[in-house]
Amino acid sequence: MRILIVDNAEANRQATADMLSNMDHEVVAVADADNALQQLDKAQFDAAFVELKLNGKSGLDLMRTLQSRGTGIDVVIFTAFASFESAVEAMRLGAADYLPKPCSAEQITEVLAKVAKARKLRGRVADLESRLSSNIPEADMTTNEPRVQKVYEVAQKAAAMPVTILLLGESGTGKSVLARYIHENSPQRDNRFVTVSCPSLSRELLESELFGHTKGSFTGAVGETWGKVAAADGGTLFLDEIGDLPMEIQPKLLRLLQEKEYERVGETKPRRANVRVIVATNRDLDQAVKEGQFREDLYYRVKVVPLHLPALRERRADLLRIATGYLHFCSQQCGKHLNGFTPQAEQALQRYDWPGNLRELRNVVERSVILAEGQQVELDD
Repeated sequence: MRILIVDNAEANRQATADMLSNMDHEVVAVADADNALQQLDKAQFDAAFVELKLNGKSGLDLMRTLQSRGTGIDVVIFTAFASFESAVEAMRLGAADYLPKPCSAEQITEVLAKVAKARKLRGRVADLESRLSSNIPEADMTTNEPRVQKVYEVAQKAAAMPVTILLLGESGTGKSVLARYIHENSPQRDNRFVTVSCPSLSRELLESELFGHTKGSFTGAVGETWGKVAAADGGTLFLDEIGDLPMEIQPKLLRLLQEKEYERVGETKPRRANVRVIVATNRDLDQAVKEGQFREDLYYRVKVVPLHLPALRERRADLLRIATGYLHFCSQQCGKHLNGFTPQAEQALQRYDWPGNLRELRNVVERSVILAEGQQVELDD
C-alpha cells in the first residue's frame, strides 16, 4: 500500500515509517496536518496513520477533512494519549482502527490486513453496483453448439489455474463477456476485474494507463497515478485487442507476465503485482509476428490457453435463443411487454450472416423493440 504517516513526534514518526517500509509498503511521513493535505494534493494514498494530538490541530479534525475530500483513504488513529472516550469518538467518525502507542509490528500488520480486506470489499461492491446500473444484459453461457460448449468447458477449467488466457475471435463475438465469466469462476473473483482497451489511447497514455506514472514524467503529468496493473493487483487484468499493443510496451507486458514486475512511467523502482492476465484480439497474431508487429516471445507467453470464439453465423443453433434474451432485456429497459418474434422475423434473423456478431444482433433487437407496436417483433420492425 501507499501509506501516509502524520505524527509530530519525530522519533515515533520515523519508527513507524521504518516499520512500514520493512513490510514493503511505500511510506510518506509528515509532521502536521497542513503537510499531510499537501501530500494528498500530489498523490493518492491507501491508508493514513494519524496521531490524535497534532500541533495546532486534532487528528480527528484531519480525519474529517480527509473524508470530506472523498479520497477513499482509510485512516488509522494512533496515539500516545489513548483513552476510551477518544477511541469511541474516532470509531464513530469512521476511523479504520485505533491504536495506542507504541505500536508493535504485529498490531500494524493486523490493522493493515483489516484495511486491505475492507478496501477489497468496497471495490467488489462498487464493481457489482456498476454492473447492475449498466445497460448490459446478464451473460448467457449456455449453448446448443458443441464447438462453443467445448470453449466454455476449457474456459472453466482454465479459470481455476493462474495461467494467461488468449481469447480469439471476430469483433463482437463476446470475448469480453467470456473474460469476465473466467474471472467470476476463478480464485481471483473476490478482487477487481480491470479492463484496458489497447487501441483506445496513444502509446504514452496507454503506458501510463497500464503502469501508472510519476508527477512530471511527461507533458500533462501533473500528479501521480498508480495505473490499471496496480488496480488489478490480486484480481484480473483484461487487455482487450492486445494485437494493437504498441511494440514499445510489449516488453514491459512480457516482464509483468514472466516476473510479476513493472515500473511506473518516470520511475526506476520495480513494483510487484499479482495479477491474472486475460488478453483478447480479433487479429491474426501469427501473421502479426511474421510481419514484425508483435513480439514472438510475448505471443507464446500469452498463448498458454488459446480459446477461439466462433462467429455468430457459425452458431445458428444459438441465434434465436440469444436474440430472445436480448429482446426480454431490452423490453424491460424500455418498459414494454414483448413476448417474442413473429415467424417471419425469426426467419429473417436466421438468414442474415451477422458480420457484426453479437454486438450487431443486440443493436438490431434493441432498435426493433423500440419500433415494435404489437406484442411481438415483426419483420417490418
